[in-house]
Amino acid sequence: MSTTRLVTTEDGLRLTVEEHGDPARPCVVCVHGYPDDRSLWNGVVARLSDRYHVVTYDVRGAGSSDTPTDRAGYRLHHLTDDLVRVVDAVSPGKGAHLLAHDWGSIQAWHTVTDRAVEGRIHSLTSISGPHLHHVAHWTRQRLRLPTPRRLSELLRQLSRSGYIGFFRLPHLPELAWRSGLLPVLMGRLDASARDRRPRVSDAVSGLGLYRANMSAGGGGTHGIHTTVPVQVLAPTRDAFVTPALQGELPPGVPGPRVRRVTGGHWLPARCPELVARRTAEFVDGLEGEPRHVPDTREKGRFADVLVVVTGAGSGIGRATALAFAAQGARVVAADVDGAAASETARRAPTAGRVTAYTVDVSDGEAMHRFAEDVQRDHGTPDVVVNNAGIGLTGPLLDTDEADLRGVFDTNLWGVVHGCRAFAPRMIERGEVGRIVNISSAAAHIPLPGLTAYSAAKAAVSALSERLDGELAEHDITVSAVLPGIVNTAIPASTRFVGGTPAERRRRRRRAAGLYRLRGLQPDRVAAAVLRVVEHPTPVTTVGFEAKAGLLLSRLLPGPLRRLAATGPRVR
Repeated sequence: MSTTRLVTTEDGLRLTVEEHGDPARPCVVCVHGYPDDRSLWNGVVARLSDRYHVVTYDVRGAGSSDTPTDRAGYRLHHLTDDLVRVVDAVSPGKGAHLLAHDWGSIQAWHTVTDRAVEGRIHSLTSISGPHLHHVAHWTRQRLRLPTPRRLSELLRQLSRSGYIGFFRLPHLPELAWRSGLLPVLMGRLDASARDRRPRVSDAVSGLGLYRANMSAGGGGTHGIHTTVPVQVLAPTRDAFVTPALQGELPPGVPGPRVRRVTGGHWLPARCPELVARRTAEFVDGLEGEPRHVPDTREKGRFADVLVVVTGAGSGIGRATALAFAAQGARVVAADVDGAAASETARRAPTAGRVTAYTVDVSDGEAMHRFAEDVQRDHGTPDVVVNNAGIGLTGPLLDTDEADLRGVFDTNLWGVVHGCRAFAPRMIERGEVGRIVNISSAAAHIPLPGLTAYSAAKAAVSALSERLDGELAEHDITVSAVLPGIVNTAIPASTRFVGGTPAERRRRRRRAAGLYRLRGLQPDRVAAAVLRVVEHPTPVTTVGFEAKAGLLLSRLLPGPLRRLAATGPRVR
């Protein structure tokens, strides 16, 4: 059920406002962008109106609202005043949460940073529309302190912003809209625009937004201060606003929660379930007492990120779990040894940040039950680190089938089970995800006595590379991390086969001494995993022998194999 009313602006225009749901419930006001009208939100409204009082309206110059008589009527101070008037009309004395897209987000940002309206806006969920002052500051920052990554981000954004200059030209944009050229071009640039057919009159009149507000000088960050909690949904395939621009917000914004989501610019129309779900989670959290969202930047680089780590009871897995927890992540630390996993949780820097689970990664059914438990108790993970592994050394011909199955079941099938259990849930969620599989330098270095172990780890590397391509369309990256000789307790748990018992004990002592001598700590590998999650790469090596071995395996594979063949034999 919906009702429609008119709200009059300060300069006498009439805005068409549509209300859905129970007015006694928390109010969510949806603000559309250019060249849309309030119908952009239809799918979102259908999913939220049973829980909230959802309000949509046609902004000035769009849909069935009145159009300003001149360009000055599109100035931001008019747009923000319109928004406040709508909030006051539909939720008098109670205020509202904002959900905004594109130019709707731009005006919503200016509204929440206006101290005159403090207390009437409870939150902002912004999609594809940054604060204009922030755009100028972000650009200058990259020119003032250039790095290859920052310059690349700037060039990508500039390449996507060329339409702004075109929209400010006289006559040509109007001609492009009326000829039908622009809708076709938009559909080719951004797949989410292919079923968007704006009214030509709205598109033409809305050009005043660009001509009235887009000055060359821009602004600073002096106006970007607000007490309103902010959530940003940054579509990874937005043809006009890069995730880098949307995701790096100034310090004067509480929160902010930045979520990279799979989709194009018109995310509300193409992915209404995702937008509704994230908006509801944010609003529900704020409607409790107290109405406050802590600043995630104070919690660390991975604040509010959910991470699953297998083999987290010791060594690399424990170091990785604790490193994520130290940076604000919620961590599920899984291990076949439940007591060891619990000890990892006990060592977490913040109580409750790490949750211990007992699971055998070689058991496919158990891993799927584990994934179901994580989903039920914690939600869909943002990051999965498939780390669990066991050691096996000795000639392949002296290794029985049970030992071979054991190393492949854990080191390879454990990774396969982890990917198959969690990737479908990450795809269904529709947001950016990271899978990191721990391989080994042995995957590329033909070491005597490690044939079975190396084969399993090589398969992990190949699996990661192929799966990365398979999941790319869902914005889920799969990376392989290849550590060298890391000083962990793995020599003590490694299975040594071949030779007499005395010879096996002697080889175990030599291996333990080598691991201690090398001195590469698990923390180094954990740090590499965190870097890969932030800046994904297909393959990351840790340690000199890993880097040298990978390089030699690619440049000089024949000599490397001959060197290994003449090296020390396992006796």
